Amino acid sequence: MNIKKISGSLLLAIVSGVISVWIYTSIFKPVNSPTKIQVVEPKPIQLANLPSEEKPINFDFTYAAEKSINAVVHVMTQIRQEDQGYSNPLYEFFYGPRSNRSEPAPIIGSGSGVIISDDGYIVTNNHVIERSDEIEVVLNDKRSYKAKLVGTDPTTDIALLKIDEKNLPFLKYGDSDNLKVGEWVLAVGNPFNLTSTITAGIVSAKARNINILNNRYAIESFIQTDAVVNRGNSGGALVNLNGDLVGINSAIASSTGYYAGYSFAVPVNIVKKIISDILEFGEVQRAFIGVSIRTVDANLAEEKDLDEVKGVYIESLTDGGAAENAGIEKGDVIVKVGDTKVNSSSELQEQISRYRPGDKVLLTVHRNSKEKDIMVTLRNKEGNTNIVKTETTTVLGATYKEVSSKEKQRLGINNGLKIVELNNGKLRSNGIREGFIIVKVNNKKVDTVKDLKEIIDSITGGIYIEGIYPNGITAYYAFGK
Repeated sequence: MNIKKISGSLLLAIVSGVISVWIYTSIFKPVNSPTKIQVVEPKPIQLANLPSEEKPINFDFTYAAEKSINAVVHVMTQIRQEDQGYSNPLYEFFYGPRSNRSEPAPIIGSGSGVIISDDGYIVTNNHVIERSDEIEVVLNDKRSYKAKLVGTDPTTDIALLKIDEKNLPFLKYGDSDNLKVGEWVLAVGNPFNLTSTITAGIVSAKARNINILNNRYAIESFIQTDAVVNRGNSGGALVNLNGDLVGINSAIASSTGYYAGYSFAVPVNIVKKIISDILEFGEVQRAFIGVSIRTVDANLAEEKDLDEVKGVYIESLTDGGAAENAGIEKGDVIVKVGDTKVNSSSELQEQISRYRPGDKVLLTVHRNSKEKDIMVTLRNKEGNTNIVKTETTTVLGATYKEVSSKEKQRLGINNGLKIVELNNGKLRSNGIREGFIIVKVNNKKVDTVKDLKEIIDSITGGIYIEGIYPNGITAYYAFGK
């Protein structure tokens, strides 16, 4: 009985205590009880010009290097020198030519080139192979080939070579328009005969004109980089980090002839058009607006009372040219070609260089404080819309093409027919080399393949050929028919 009373009292005490504690904690909060606050960390501030954390900067150049190094070749050239020693025609008439003369050593040159197709087409600079009698191409794996010159364009300093091989590594064209200032690029080439050399830099400017091409119709809209380029790099590749070809390295800015901080490459979008023209037509199809232009700067804007410092100012028009016929006026400022803004003469020339004679292009001009769209039909330098195609025919074991007016003027000749390929035949067996320009045969002028065939067909005895090589050396050959 006493145990029951004690147990009941104990249970009642426990329950009473629990209830008392509950009532106290519900009504009265302890003074020293801390307040819990949930802190949410904000995301770090992102600066507008910095890449996000999701896209880290890639400084690994190995992929682009591995992709491009086997597609860049070493181009080696030879220019034969004619014997300029003293000769006595009277002595040689009686006793024959002197046999103790030594042939002058050839001039050796070298540069780089880029394989652009698996069947052996190679892009290089015109100045690398200019005047060459022999061109040799050495691949990165040391294989060597004799190269054929397919075509050249001195106005952009681009040339196309061909070697007889299949399944070659090659670089794909990139898009130089999308190349951004500040973007990383690699220069691949053979400076100082150091084969397969790769340097890195950034694009420091675009559409740069450095007045290095000595040609009236030159197009200079170079990509400027600080990738190290030296002698021997000419004709080599400028690639982006994807390993795509974005330019052909061509020049450096230097007073010593060695790298001094800046190098220049022909944009690949210009190169693509040049190569396409050479393959399709045998020569480049240049299109012209028919205007004389100046880049608008602060001084010109003030002088001409222009509203804005932008675009390309038209100083004069060619009579009967494309611009005049389309309604463009002197004093107009070209601000766009199609959808592309142009803010310098070099940018305008680069855009127009991508078109052919006969193409229509929409120009946006600023006139009287208003913009006006004008459709222009581009023309060639002769003032018409014709496409010129080089025709070749084989005579005496050789293939020829007519000599351009520019080359005639440079060599000081009024007519001529150029040998572009020599096969087995009379010309090769008598020492005539590719590039030789036939001026006269048996004292009759030659200007076309038709002229040459008619003269050869009329000859019953010996053939006497007078002509000149591209380096300006005149030569004479005589042999029997």
